[in-house]
Amino acid sequence: RKGRLDLFQRASSGAGSEELLLESNLQKFPNEWSRDGKYLAYHADDPKTKSDIWILPMKGERKPFLFLQTEFNEVRATFSPDGRWIAYQSDESGRFEVYIRPFPGPGGKWQVSTSGGTRPRWRRDGKELFYLGLDDKIMSAEIKLGTTTVDVGSVRPLFQFRPFAGGGRDIYDVTGDGQRFLVASPGSEESSSPVTLVVNWTAEIKKK
Repeated sequence: RKGRLDLFQRASSGAGSEELLLESNLQKFPNEWSRDGKYLAYHADDPKTKSDIWILPMKGERKPFLFLQTEFNEVRATFSPDGRWIAYQSDESGRFEVYIRPFPGPGGKWQVSTSGGTRPRWRRDGKELFYLGLDDKIMSAEIKLGTTTVDVGSVRPLFQFRPFAGGGRDIYDVTGDGQRFLVASPGSEESSSPVTLVVNWTAEIKKK
């Protein structure tokens, strides 16, 4: 329906048509797939409860279920590599902080960020969680995931960068080993570097 955001999927190759995954009256924003592809986490805006985290199973009836709903905003859910935990950001303290909860629950919660944080990302082994501090520094937190508990170790800044204003979830990404980062940052206004636009690039691939 016009003006409403629903969830669709399409092959990354661009082949085939898009498939409707979920249609409802709430505005929905996809967050992340679980590594095994069984679940899709998304957050939905509700006039009564603000932003809530939902889970859409990708098998069977695909009936979505609530993961976290409060009077605050909970967004940008990301599954731990083993699929047993979810990191997310919430403004329940008055500003956005990064937390971890067990999936699918129930259980407690553990705060990871120390001075505000958004956009959590896991290292491939689940032993480190990265996030963006409110001062635009990429932060690193040591994480030890137990059976039912989380031990948050030292939290330290890695580097500073200037993100695009109002950037979405993909404002940065990190390699699985946590050693390299890709960041979306505006260039200098004084830069005179040319911009090259490549068109019909798929035709060149086919030639090879």
